[in-house]
Amino acid sequence: MPVVCMRGGGVCRALSSQQVGPGSMPDFQPVDPYRLLEDDLKDIYTDIRQAITSNTNLDELRRIASYYFDGQGKALRPMVAVLMARAVNLHLNRNDLLAEQRQVAMIAEMIHSASLIHDDVIDQSDFRRGKPSVNVVWNHKKVTMAGDYILAVAAMMIARLRNDDVTLVLSQGEFMQLGSKETENERFAHYLTKTYRKTASLIANSLKAQAMLVGADDALCEVAFQYGRNVGLAFQLVDDLLDFVSSSDAMGKPTAADLKLGLATAPYPELNPMIMRRFQEKGDVEKAFELVHKSQGLEQTRFLAKKHCLEATRLASSISDSPYQKALIVVADLVINRMK
Repeated sequence: MPVVCMRGGGVCRALSSQQVGPGSMPDFQPVDPYRLLEDDLKDIYTDIRQAITSNTNLDELRRIASYYFDGQGKALRPMVAVLMARAVNLHLNRNDLLAEQRQVAMIAEMIHSASLIHDDVIDQSDFRRGKPSVNVVWNHKKVTMAGDYILAVAAMMIARLRNDDVTLVLSQGEFMQLGSKETENERFAHYLTKTYRKTASLIANSLKAQAMLVGADDALCEVAFQYGRNVGLAFQLVDDLLDFVSSSDAMGKPTAADLKLGLATAPYPELNPMIMRRFQEKGDVEKAFELVHKSQGLEQTRFLAKKHCLEATRLASSISDSPYQKALIVVADLVINRMK
């Protein structure tokens, strides 16, 4: 299993050739997305921290708001955003990456991290990315305000793009991600809608914005959007799967954390009664794991994630051939086979 590392950003990834579910991803010479974008991404967390710290004089706010921008995340959103920007630019016979396109990659990561901060407060999480979650280190009120502050800085950056259409697209992605919480009664009926709002909407809209910034036509903008939508859906499906099958070390959070909080996300109808009582009865967490493993839920989740990755691959294949276009296909394989 080759390990992919992005020097300077603290980002290491494992790309596995093991297939999950029926069918197979296209076979071609491997392209390392993180190495391909090393120059574009190596300072992205530094630049995000600079944007955050330069807009306030409050040292504690700077520390809280910067807490998750330590380069230890998956960096999926900025990586895919820059890949799509580069691929679309070459498709349109442009060799450069616009400063605005790199800003969009930063904005996507900032919106995502702000949502993580708010989630940690709501869910009362203890760990995130292998370290104490932000709400454990600081009090909830300060943490919530720090999440709001990150969004405010991101909003200023969006405004500075000076593109009304792009502003609308990015704002929609932000709104849907932040509005992804649903009641227990709706959870299973709207699982895929929730999954789109939680993860895929931000990725899809940020990729569409990348195409819009260079004047791509509607068809190409739609390819970028749908690629992001499918990759985002697959990513969240795999995340939900890993909540049940991964160890605490692999996920960077307690395996049963979501279950214990009554926030299970995977679409398994057998869990409805336990979700309704928020897993408060003795043995609920253990019974949930048993039910899921005995059902076909895990296999169905793998199948659906693979289906979305195959669609993402098809969409990427419609973009002109380039190393970045090939890397978009690699990302689909990375998502479905990721270890963490």
